[in-house]
Amino acid sequence: MTQLDVAVAPVAPPPLLLPDGRPAAAAWPSDPALRHLNHGSFGAVPSEVIEGQARLRAEMEASPLRWYVGLPARHAEARARVAPHLGVAADDLAFVPNASGGASVAFTCIPVRAGCEIVVTDHGYGAVTMGAERLARRWGGTVRVARVPLSAGPEEAAAAVIAEFSDRTGLVVVDHVTSPTARRMPVAEIGTAARAREIPFLVDGAHYPAMVADPLEGVDCDVWVGNLHKYGCAPRGAGVLVARGPLVGEMNPLIDSWGAPKPFPARFDEQGTLDTTSWLAAPDSLDLVEDLWGWDVVREHSDRLASYGAAVIADAFTALTGEDHRVDVGMTVGPMRLVRLPAPLCLGPGGGNALRDRVLTELGVEGAFTSFDGVGYLRLSAHAYNTPDDYEDFAERCVPVLAGWASRA
Repeated sequence: MTQLDVAVAPVAPPPLLLPDGRPAAAAWPSDPALRHLNHGSFGAVPSEVIEGQARLRAEMEASPLRWYVGLPARHAEARARVAPHLGVAADDLAFVPNASGGASVAFTCIPVRAGCEIVVTDHGYGAVTMGAERLARRWGGTVRVARVPLSAGPEEAAAAVIAEFSDRTGLVVVDHVTSPTARRMPVAEIGTAARAREIPFLVDGAHYPAMVADPLEGVDCDVWVGNLHKYGCAPRGAGVLVARGPLVGEMNPLIDSWGAPKPFPARFDEQGTLDTTSWLAAPDSLDLVEDLWGWDVVREHSDRLASYGAAVIADAFTALTGEDHRVDVGMTVGPMRLVRLPAPLCLGPGGGNALRDRVLTELGVEGAFTSFDGVGYLRLSAHAYNTPDDYEDFAERCVPVLAGWASRA
Protein backbone atom coordinates (compact mmCIF):
# COMPACT_ATOMS: atom_id res chain seq x y z
CA MET A 1 0.00 0.00 0.00
CA THR A 2 1.44 3.42 -0.99
CA GLN A 3 1.36 6.73 0.80
CA LEU A 4 -1.24 7.89 -1.73
CA ASP A 5 -3.52 4.99 -0.70
CA VAL A 6 -3.43 5.83 3.01
CA ALA A 7 -3.50 9.66 2.86
CA VAL A 8 -6.01 11.01 5.36
CA ALA A 9 -8.47 13.64 4.17
CA PRO A 10 -7.43 17.00 5.67
CA VAL A 11 -9.76 18.95 7.93
CA ALA A 12 -9.99 22.72 7.49
CA PRO A 13 -9.68 24.79 10.69
CA PRO A 14 -12.16 27.65 11.11
CA PRO A 15 -10.90 31.14 10.19
CA LEU A 16 -9.87 33.50 12.96
CA LEU A 17 -12.01 36.57 13.54
CA LEU A 18 -11.45 39.97 15.10
CA PRO A 19 -13.36 40.76 18.31
CA ASP A 20 -15.95 42.70 16.25
CA GLY A 21 -16.60 39.68 14.02
CA ARG A 22 -14.67 40.82 10.97
CA PRO A 23 -12.17 38.48 9.32
CA ALA A 24 -8.71 38.56 10.90
CA ALA A 25 -7.32 39.83 7.59
CA ALA A 26 -9.04 43.17 8.25
CA ALA A 27 -6.27 43.94 10.77
CA TRP A 28 -3.72 44.03 7.94
CA PRO A 29 -3.49 46.37 4.92
CA SER A 30 -2.66 43.54 2.50
CA ASP A 31 -4.02 43.84 -1.05
CA PRO A 32 -7.28 41.82 -1.13
CA ALA A 33 -6.78 41.17 -4.84
CA LEU A 34 -3.82 38.91 -4.04
CA ARG A 35 -3.50 35.61 -2.20
CA HIS A 36 -0.87 36.00 0.52
CA LEU A 37 0.77 32.61 1.08
CA ASN A 38 4.30 33.81 1.81
CA HIS A 39 4.30 35.27 5.30
CA GLY A 40 7.56 33.43 5.95
CA SER A 41 9.63 35.63 3.64
CA PHE A 42 8.66 39.20 4.47
CA GLY A 43 5.98 39.02 7.13
CA ALA A 44 2.97 41.34 7.28
CA VAL A 45 2.59 44.34 9.57
CA PRO A 46 -0.82 45.10 11.12
CA SER A 47 -2.33 48.46 10.20
CA GLU A 48 -2.41 49.58 13.84
CA VAL A 49 1.35 49.01 14.15
CA ILE A 50 2.07 50.81 10.88
CA GLU A 51 0.16 53.82 12.19
CA GLY A 52 2.04 53.67 15.48
CA GLN A 53 5.38 53.60 13.68
CA ALA A 54 4.30 56.61 11.62
CA ARG A 55 3.61 58.50 14.85
CA LEU A 56 7.07 57.61 16.11
CA ARG A 57 8.63 58.94 12.92
CA ALA A 58 6.65 62.14 13.23
CA GLU A 59 7.92 62.53 16.78
CA MET A 60 11.48 61.99 15.58
CA GLU A 61 11.16 64.68 12.91
CA ALA A 62 9.46 67.13 15.26
CA SER A 63 12.51 67.30 17.53
CA PRO A 64 15.52 65.27 16.39
CA LEU A 65 17.60 66.43 19.35
CA ARG A 66 15.06 65.31 21.92
CA TRP A 67 14.52 62.08 19.99
CA TYR A 68 18.12 60.93 19.70
CA VAL A 69 19.10 61.98 23.21
CA GLY A 70 16.33 59.83 24.63
CA LEU A 71 16.62 56.98 22.14
CA PRO A 72 18.96 54.62 24.06
CA ALA A 73 16.53 54.51 26.98
CA ARG A 74 13.64 53.77 24.62
CA HIS A 75 15.62 50.98 22.98
CA ALA A 76 16.24 49.46 26.41
CA GLU A 77 12.54 49.69 27.22
CA ALA A 78 11.63 48.01 23.91
CA ARG A 79 14.15 45.24 24.58
CA ALA A 80 12.53 44.63 27.95
CA ARG A 81 9.12 44.24 26.27
CA VAL A 82 10.40 41.92 23.53
CA ALA A 83 12.51 39.68 25.77
CA PRO A 84 9.58 37.81 27.42
CA HIS A 85 8.28 36.81 23.98
CA LEU A 86 11.62 35.07 23.38
CA GLY A 87 12.04 33.65 26.87
CA VAL A 88 15.31 35.51 27.46
CA ALA A 89 16.56 38.26 29.75
CA ALA A 90 16.51 41.80 28.36
CA ASP A 91 20.25 42.09 29.01
CA ASP A 92 20.90 39.10 26.72
CA LEU A 93 19.16 40.80 23.82
CA ALA A 94 20.26 43.45 21.32
CA PHE A 95 18.40 44.86 18.36
CA VAL A 96 19.85 44.42 14.85
CA PRO A 97 18.34 45.23 11.42
CA ASN A 98 17.57 41.56 10.66
CA ALA A 99 18.87 38.06 11.27
CA SER A 100 21.44 38.31 8.48
CA GLY A 101 22.70 41.55 10.04
CA GLY A 102 23.00 39.74 13.36
CA ALA A 103 24.97 36.96 11.70
CA SER A 104 27.26 39.61 10.20
CA VAL A 105 27.87 40.94 13.71
CA ALA A 106 28.89 37.46 14.83
CA PHE A 107 31.12 36.92 11.80
CA THR A 108 32.85 40.24 12.49
CA CYS A 109 33.24 39.80 16.24
CA ILE A 110 34.11 36.14 16.81
CA PRO A 111 37.87 35.99 17.49
CA VAL A 112 39.95 35.01 14.48
CA ARG A 113 41.13 31.40 14.33
CA ALA A 114 43.55 31.30 11.40
CA GLY A 115 43.14 28.34 9.09
CA CYS A 116 40.06 27.01 10.83
CA GLU A 117 37.00 25.43 9.28
CA ILE A 118 33.43 26.67 9.52
CA VAL A 119 30.68 24.04 9.55
CA VAL A 120 27.36 24.88 7.85
CA THR A 121 24.55 22.72 6.46
CA ASP A 122 23.14 22.27 2.98
CA HIS A 123 19.85 23.75 4.27
CA GLY A 124 21.44 27.07 5.25
CA TYR A 125 20.11 30.47 4.21
CA GLY A 126 22.15 31.57 1.21
CA ALA A 127 23.14 35.03 2.44
CA VAL A 128 24.32 33.72 5.82
CA THR A 129 26.24 30.87 4.19
CA MET A 130 27.93 33.40 1.92
CA GLY A 131 28.89 35.38 5.01
CA ALA A 132 30.41 32.24 6.51
CA GLU A 133 32.36 31.65 3.30
CA ARG A 134 33.67 35.20 3.36
CA LEU A 135 34.75 34.76 6.98
CA ALA A 136 36.50 31.51 6.10
CA ARG A 137 38.44 33.29 3.38
CA ARG A 138 39.51 35.96 5.88
CA TRP A 139 40.65 33.24 8.25
CA GLY A 140 42.50 31.44 5.48
CA GLY A 141 40.25 28.48 6.20
CA THR A 142 37.45 26.53 4.52
CA VAL A 143 33.74 25.78 4.87
CA ARG A 144 32.54 22.24 5.52
CA VAL A 145 28.95 21.48 4.48
CA ALA A 146 27.02 18.94 6.53
CA ARG A 147 24.55 17.05 4.33
CA VAL A 148 21.26 16.57 6.18
CA PRO A 149 18.50 14.54 4.47
CA LEU A 150 15.18 16.37 4.30
CA SER A 151 13.50 13.47 6.07
CA ALA A 152 16.12 13.23 8.84
CA GLY A 153 14.82 13.20 12.40
CA PRO A 154 16.60 14.88 15.32
CA GLU A 155 19.19 12.17 15.95
CA GLU A 156 20.13 11.70 12.30
CA ALA A 157 20.27 15.44 11.60
CA ALA A 158 22.39 16.17 14.68
CA ALA A 159 24.75 13.32 13.87
CA ALA A 160 25.22 14.60 10.32
CA VAL A 161 26.31 18.02 11.59
CA ILE A 162 28.45 16.78 14.48
CA ALA A 163 30.24 14.38 12.13
CA GLU A 164 31.76 17.43 10.41
CA PHE A 165 33.39 18.69 13.63
CA SER A 166 37.15 18.36 13.83
CA ASP A 167 40.09 19.80 15.73
CA ARG A 168 40.14 22.59 13.14
CA THR A 169 36.50 23.65 13.53
CA GLY A 170 36.37 27.31 14.50
CA LEU A 171 32.64 27.99 14.14
CA VAL A 172 29.37 26.12 13.57
CA VAL A 173 26.41 27.84 11.86
CA VAL A 174 23.02 26.09 11.82
CA ASP A 175 19.49 27.32 11.06
CA HIS A 176 16.88 26.86 13.77
CA VAL A 177 14.25 26.72 11.02
CA THR A 178 15.54 26.31 7.48
CA SER A 179 14.42 28.77 4.84
CA PRO A 180 14.57 26.57 1.71
CA THR A 181 13.14 23.44 3.32
CA ALA A 182 10.84 24.63 6.14
CA ARG A 183 12.23 22.22 8.71
CA ARG A 184 13.65 22.55 12.19
CA MET A 185 17.18 21.58 13.05
CA PRO A 186 18.15 19.93 16.38
CA VAL A 187 20.13 22.93 17.58
CA ALA A 188 19.96 21.88 21.24
CA GLU A 189 21.82 18.64 20.53
CA ILE A 190 24.27 20.33 18.18
CA GLY A 191 24.90 23.10 20.71
CA THR A 192 25.69 20.61 23.46
CA ALA A 193 28.26 18.91 21.25
CA ALA A 194 29.79 22.24 20.18
CA ARG A 195 30.06 23.48 23.77
CA ALA A 196 31.77 20.26 24.85
CA ARG A 197 34.42 20.92 22.18
CA GLU A 198 34.58 24.68 22.94
CA ILE A 199 33.49 25.51 19.39
CA PRO A 200 31.57 28.80 18.95
CA PHE A 201 28.00 28.14 17.81
CA LEU A 202 25.79 30.56 15.83
CA VAL A 203 22.09 29.71 15.43
CA ASP A 204 20.24 31.45 12.61
CA GLY A 205 16.74 31.62 14.05
CA ALA A 206 15.44 34.00 11.38
CA HIS A 207 11.94 32.46 11.26
CA TYR A 208 11.59 31.35 14.87
CA PRO A 209 10.61 34.39 17.02
CA ALA A 210 6.93 34.05 18.03
CA MET A 211 6.59 30.68 16.26
CA VAL A 212 6.94 29.10 19.69
CA ALA A 213 6.57 30.60 23.14
CA ASP A 214 10.18 29.99 24.20
CA PRO A 215 12.33 29.62 21.07
CA LEU A 216 15.67 29.40 22.89
CA GLU A 217 14.58 26.83 25.46
CA GLY A 218 17.30 24.23 25.90
CA VAL A 219 19.55 25.83 23.27
CA ASP A 220 23.19 26.35 24.30
CA CYS A 221 24.75 28.69 21.75
CA ASP A 222 27.01 31.72 21.71
CA VAL A 223 24.84 33.80 19.38
CA TRP A 224 21.22 33.38 18.29
CA VAL A 225 19.72 35.74 15.73
CA GLY A 226 16.11 36.13 14.61
CA ASN A 227 13.63 38.34 12.78
CA LEU A 228 10.69 39.91 14.56
CA HIS A 229 9.24 40.97 11.21
CA LYS A 230 8.45 37.42 10.11
CA TYR A 231 6.06 35.44 12.29
CA GLY A 232 6.07 38.23 14.90
CA CYS A 233 4.54 40.72 12.39
CA ALA A 234 6.84 43.59 13.44
CA PRO A 235 7.91 46.30 10.98
CA ARG A 236 10.78 45.33 8.73
CA GLY A 237 14.18 46.16 10.11
CA ALA A 238 13.46 44.63 13.52
CA GLY A 239 15.84 41.79 14.23
CA VAL A 240 17.34 40.48 17.45
CA LEU A 241 20.71 39.13 18.51
CA VAL A 242 20.86 37.08 21.70
CA ALA A 243 24.35 36.51 23.12
CA ARG A 244 25.17 34.32 26.09
CA GLY A 245 28.37 32.63 27.16
CA PRO A 246 32.05 33.45 26.79
CA LEU A 247 31.73 35.56 23.64
CA VAL A 248 29.22 38.12 24.97
CA GLY A 249 31.95 40.72 25.52
CA GLU A 250 33.06 40.35 21.89
CA MET A 251 29.70 41.37 20.42
CA ASN A 252 29.77 44.90 18.97
CA PRO A 253 27.42 46.59 16.51
CA LEU A 254 28.55 46.94 12.92
CA ILE A 255 28.47 50.73 13.35
CA ASP A 256 30.93 52.18 15.84
CA SER A 257 29.19 55.01 17.62
CA TRP A 258 29.11 56.77 20.98
CA GLY A 259 27.75 53.70 22.71
CA ALA A 260 30.93 51.72 21.95
CA PRO A 261 32.40 51.91 25.50
CA LYS A 262 29.22 50.50 27.03
CA PRO A 263 28.76 46.79 27.81
CA PHE A 264 26.60 44.45 25.76
CA PRO A 265 23.78 45.05 24.91
CA ALA A 266 23.74 48.77 25.78
CA ARG A 267 26.35 49.49 23.11
CA PHE A 268 23.77 48.40 20.48
CA ASP A 269 21.24 50.91 21.82
CA GLU A 270 23.25 53.93 20.65
CA GLN A 271 24.19 53.82 16.97
CA GLY A 272 23.98 57.37 15.68
CA THR A 273 21.18 58.69 13.47
CA LEU A 274 19.57 55.44 12.37
CA ASP A 275 15.79 55.28 11.98
CA THR A 276 15.07 52.59 14.57
CA THR A 277 11.32 53.13 14.83
CA SER A 278 10.90 49.50 13.73
CA TRP A 279 12.65 48.44 16.95
CA LEU A 280 10.37 50.60 19.07
CA ALA A 281 7.23 49.38 17.28
CA ALA A 282 8.18 45.69 17.37
CA PRO A 283 6.80 44.99 20.86
CA ASP A 284 3.52 46.62 19.82
CA SER A 285 3.09 43.95 17.11
CA LEU A 286 3.81 41.14 19.53
CA ASP A 287 1.42 42.57 22.12
CA LEU A 288 -1.32 43.27 19.54
CA VAL A 289 -1.50 39.66 18.37
CA GLU A 290 -1.57 38.53 22.00
CA ASP A 291 -4.39 40.95 22.78
CA LEU A 292 -6.50 40.04 19.72
CA TRP A 293 -6.29 36.24 19.85
CA GLY A 294 -3.41 35.10 22.02
CA TRP A 295 -0.21 33.74 20.51
CA ASP A 296 -1.03 30.18 21.51
CA VAL A 297 -4.28 30.36 19.53
CA VAL A 298 -2.51 31.82 16.50
CA ARG A 299 0.20 29.16 16.64
CA GLU A 300 -2.31 26.32 16.76
CA HIS A 301 -4.39 27.90 13.98
CA SER A 302 -1.34 28.41 11.76
CA ASP A 303 -0.07 24.87 12.32
CA ARG A 304 -3.41 23.30 11.43
CA LEU A 305 -3.95 25.63 8.49
CA ALA A 306 -0.49 25.07 6.99
CA SER A 307 -0.96 21.31 7.29
CA TYR A 308 -4.38 21.56 5.67
CA GLY A 309 -3.17 23.81 2.88
CA ALA A 310 -0.21 21.58 2.05
CA ALA A 311 -2.43 18.50 1.89
CA VAL A 312 -5.07 20.15 -0.31
CA ILE A 313 -2.51 21.52 -2.75
CA ALA A 314 -0.44 18.33 -2.84
CA ASP A 315 -3.56 16.27 -3.53
CA ALA A 316 -4.52 18.64 -6.34
CA PHE A 317 -1.13 18.11 -7.98
CA THR A 318 -1.44 14.35 -7.48
CA ALA A 319 -4.81 14.29 -9.22
CA LEU A 320 -3.13 15.74 -12.31
CA THR A 321 0.25 13.97 -12.27
CA GLY A 322 -0.45 10.67 -10.54
CA GLU A 323 2.63 11.27 -8.40
CA ASP A 324 2.93 11.84 -4.66
CA HIS A 325 3.45 15.56 -3.99
CA ARG A 326 3.38 15.40 -0.19
CA VAL A 327 6.79 15.83 1.40
CA ASP A 328 8.39 13.82 4.20
CA VAL A 329 10.05 16.47 6.38
CA GLY A 330 11.83 15.03 9.38
CA MET A 331 11.19 17.93 11.77
CA THR A 332 8.22 20.01 10.63
CA VAL A 333 7.63 23.52 11.89
CA GLY A 334 4.16 24.85 12.76
CA PRO A 335 3.16 27.48 10.18
CA MET A 336 5.36 26.39 7.25
CA ARG A 337 5.03 23.36 4.96
CA LEU A 338 6.45 22.08 1.68
CA VAL A 339 4.62 20.74 -1.37
CA ARG A 340 6.67 19.01 -4.06
CA LEU A 341 6.31 20.66 -7.44
CA PRO A 342 6.20 18.74 -10.71
CA ALA A 343 9.59 18.72 -12.41
CA PRO A 344 11.24 20.80 -13.72
CA LEU A 345 9.62 23.77 -11.93
CA CYS A 346 12.12 25.78 -9.82
CA LEU A 347 15.08 24.09 -11.50
CA GLY A 348 15.56 26.28 -14.58
CA PRO A 349 17.13 29.72 -15.04
CA GLY A 350 16.36 31.96 -12.07
CA GLY A 351 15.23 29.00 -10.01
CA GLY A 352 12.48 29.55 -7.45
CA ASN A 353 12.64 33.34 -7.68
CA ALA A 354 11.77 33.28 -11.38
CA LEU A 355 8.74 31.09 -10.67
CA ARG A 356 7.78 33.27 -7.68
CA ASP A 357 7.74 36.38 -9.87
CA ARG A 358 5.73 34.70 -12.62
CA VAL A 359 3.15 33.37 -10.18
CA LEU A 360 2.72 36.84 -8.66
CA THR A 361 2.38 38.52 -12.06
CA GLU A 362 0.15 35.98 -13.81
CA LEU A 363 -1.75 34.32 -10.96
CA GLY A 364 -1.93 37.04 -8.30
CA VAL A 365 -0.35 34.94 -5.56
CA GLU A 366 2.46 35.94 -3.21
CA GLY A 367 4.23 32.61 -2.77
CA ALA A 368 7.64 31.16 -1.99
CA PHE A 369 9.28 28.62 -4.28
CA THR A 370 12.47 26.82 -3.38
CA SER A 371 14.55 23.82 -4.36
CA PHE A 372 16.63 21.30 -2.48
CA ASP A 373 18.67 18.37 -3.73
CA GLY A 374 17.37 18.72 -7.28
CA VAL A 375 13.66 18.95 -6.36
CA GLY A 376 11.44 22.04 -6.56
CA TYR A 377 9.03 22.96 -3.79
CA LEU A 378 6.22 25.35 -2.98
CA ARG A 379 6.88 26.59 0.56
CA LEU A 380 3.59 27.52 2.17
CA SER A 381 3.16 29.81 5.17
CA ALA A 382 0.13 30.46 7.35
CA HIS A 383 -0.73 33.16 9.85
CA ALA A 384 -3.75 34.61 11.62
CA TYR A 385 -5.06 36.35 8.50
CA ASN A 386 -4.99 33.25 6.30
CA THR A 387 -8.07 31.07 5.76
CA PRO A 388 -8.68 27.66 4.18
CA ASP A 389 -10.00 29.46 1.10
CA ASP A 390 -6.50 30.80 0.37
CA TYR A 391 -5.17 27.28 -0.16
CA GLU A 392 -8.32 25.87 -1.75
CA ASP A 393 -8.22 28.67 -4.33
CA PHE A 394 -4.57 27.93 -5.08
CA ALA A 395 -5.35 24.24 -5.49
CA GLU A 396 -8.30 24.88 -7.82
CA ARG A 397 -7.01 27.84 -9.82
CA CYS A 398 -3.20 27.73 -9.76
CA VAL A 399 -2.23 24.07 -9.55
CA PRO A 400 -3.52 23.27 -13.08
CA VAL A 401 -1.58 26.25 -14.46
CA LEU A 402 1.63 25.20 -12.72
CA ALA A 403 1.20 21.63 -13.95
CA GLY A 404 0.78 23.00 -17.45
CA TRP A 405 3.90 25.12 -17.14
CA ALA A 406 5.82 22.03 -15.98
CA SER A 407 4.61 19.93 -18.89
CA ARG A 408 5.72 22.56 -21.40
CA ALA A 409 9.08 23.34 -19.79
